[in-house]
Amino acid sequence: MTTNSVNESVSLEDLGVQDKPDGPVAAAIIAGGIGAFMLGLFTILSEASAGFKALATLSSSVGTLSGKAVFTVVVWLAAWAGLHFALRNKSFDLTKALMIALVLIALGVVATIPPIFVMFAPAE
Repeated sequence: MTTNSVNESVSLEDLGVQDKPDGPVAAAIIAGGIGAFMLGLFTILSEASAGFKALATLSSSVGTLSGKAVFTVVVWLAAWAGLHFALRNKSFDLTKALMIALVLIALGVVATIPPIFVMFAPAE
């Protein structure tokens, strides 16, 4: 009977593996939160401002959703690119990135609930 037990720790260098910074991963996580938040913000803006509502109506058959979706994707991609370049060679706590993203996602979701965004509509 043979028993194999490993009592020595092996470093990444011993395995030939390079440790990479977590910054790009954190950038993607946070950018997702920013995208969700911006969709909520654009929803409120299209309800509160006639000018933004007109600007966000890229397709009359779709209405303001067309502009809100396009603007959100543009901001999300810009945020992802900017954060990626800012954090690409840095370590970043992924738990902190996840918490930031979850707060932004929660705010974005709340802003898309009709009783919430209707509160910002001008009085008729």
